[in-house]
Amino acid sequence: MTATPVTPSPVTVDVDDAGLAVVTIDHPPLNLYDEALHEALRAAVAELEGARPRGALVRAEGKVVSGGVDVKQVFHPMAQAGDAAAGTAYFAELVDLGRRIHHLPFPTVFAAHGLTLTWAFEVALACDLIVATPRASFGLIEATVGLTPAMGGTQRLAERAGAGRARLLVMTAGRFGADELERWGVVDRLIPEDGFDAAARELAAQLAAGPTRAHAATKEILRHLAEGGLEAAHEVTPQAAGALFATADLQGAMASFVEQGHGKATFTGE
Repeated sequence: MTATPVTPSPVTVDVDDAGLAVVTIDHPPLNLYDEALHEALRAAVAELEGARPRGALVRAEGKVVSGGVDVKQVFHPMAQAGDAAAGTAYFAELVDLGRRIHHLPFPTVFAAHGLTLTWAFEVALACDLIVATPRASFGLIEATVGLTPAMGGTQRLAERAGAGRARLLVMTAGRFGADELERWGVVDRLIPEDGFDAAARELAAQLAAGPTRAHAATKEILRHLAEGGLEAAHEVTPQAAGALFATADLQGAMASFVEQGHGKATFTGE
């Protein structure tokens, strides 16, 4: 009797001994978003929420990060049926998924080595930092099929680059190079193609080795700024920062500073 081959998951999560989770998208040939990838990404985010690593790097295998969505499988059936209710429900899932990535209580880095379209760009925008090679390019091209981005990408792009540039990128459905988006403040760092994967891992590992609870407080403050403005951020800052005095990381780092000077502390994430 022949065993049925096991299909590998399109998204995997590997957590190393230092607490860095490496999330790898591998759904050849183009890492298109279909039902299998949707379910795998949801499972990966749930795993991150449960495992609570100290940092995460999101990366992709293949020539491109993603060519976009498998329109024939995902959107065309709803369009044929004129099913607005199904579209609304599906996009509610996507928005929730983007929000959960954005709210992860540890640093997240997205590494883009090539073409990064639609859902993959939206996931990148939900992460804390986006690093890219100079040859990477990005696009929210949903307008070409009569849609608009629906994982939170438009608003997160506006948060990074301003509403005008978000309109330009989304409404033209164009592809924009990493160098241009770095000038806009969308891409946080350009890294040479040679050694890119290792350099992205090194950055993510550096963040994961830092004061995890302090990084979570930074994210909380910035989230309140984005969602409620400056005064909302002011309101949450005393509690978010003050609570850090009860953490082992702060206590150890303060002692290290007093005894050995700046930059000698190590952190455990507690």
